[in-house]
Amino acid sequence: MDEVQLVDDFVSVLLSMTHKQNVETYVSGSNSKFLSKDVVTEFRGRGWEIRVHPLSFVEYFEGVGGDYRKALYDYYRYGGLPHVALLATEDEKKQYLQSVFETTYLKDVIERNHLRNPEGMRKLIQVLASCIGSCTNPNNIVNTFMSGEKLTIAPATIENYLEHLQDAFIISEAQRYDVKGRKYIGSASKYYFEDLGIRNMLINFRQQEDTHIMENVIYNELCLRGCSVDVGQVEVWETTPEGKRLRKNLEVDFVVNNPPQRMYIQSAFVLQDREKTEKEQRPLVNIPDHFRKIIILGNDFQRGWIDDEGVEIVSMEDFLLKPNALD
Repeated sequence: MDEVQLVDDFVSVLLSMTHKQNVETYVSGSNSKFLSKDVVTEFRGRGWEIRVHPLSFVEYFEGVGGDYRKALYDYYRYGGLPHVALLATEDEKKQYLQSVFETTYLKDVIERNHLRNPEGMRKLIQVLASCIGSCTNPNNIVNTFMSGEKLTIAPATIENYLEHLQDAFIISEAQRYDVKGRKYIGSASKYYFEDLGIRNMLINFRQQEDTHIMENVIYNELCLRGCSVDVGQVEVWETTPEGKRLRKNLEVDFVVNNPPQRMYIQSAFVLQDREKTEKEQRPLVNIPDHFRKIIILGNDFQRGWIDDEGVEIVSMEDFLLKPNALD
């Protein structure tokens, strides 16, 4: 049953189907009327969610074929919405992404939540699109609005807007986790886009930093594989040349849980020298446990080896195209 929200009293209609033998009912509809959390509320254990994501890279590559690097470039730029892969020109892809965002994503969010400030929501999405890979929180976003956009929006409103965007599957939140303290830190989170084509369209295909886009792709891929993904923080102590001890927090890009397994992952586009290598290793080697530590590397000529610190190096190509690359 498609567009089920157009049926009057559709919840009662669907509940009536549960009394019929030999019937399974699959339902899709507009986010403006029917969210996954409504399934839990309305159907009380008699319904469940089948989460549909944009195409993973391996699915996208199976469809378009050709050169791996060209396919990955297009995936980084235009994302994994299936129809995008079928369009021939850049202009067609851009126009489609603009249309689907305006007429489906944004419209559903505004209508469902009866937003009185749709322009504020639009600006928020653009701010998030500009800072993928960076930790932020509602207070930081409020300051950004005041300094850059000259708009005043309360932190509580921003918090509600962030929840609306997650409900509509536009963004996902990765919370910060204190690895040594084994607890969540509520001060800030990272927000990644479910589809990079939508993200890039929102900022007019500017800010195409391979490092941040690669990080977003890794996050989405880990979630597709059923993992729970957080952003890690590791506390270390440093001694200054004057002999003073200072506390410093290092970031682990991803703390990945897939019980009973855990792994820690750093995303690095390139390890061009020893200094860069040590910088990426440092958070990992300061984690006081024996779970696997991995660096996923954007270039493919350094792959499949373990360095002197016991950190595994996996190429982005292997990670994306071989589902068991991290096994």
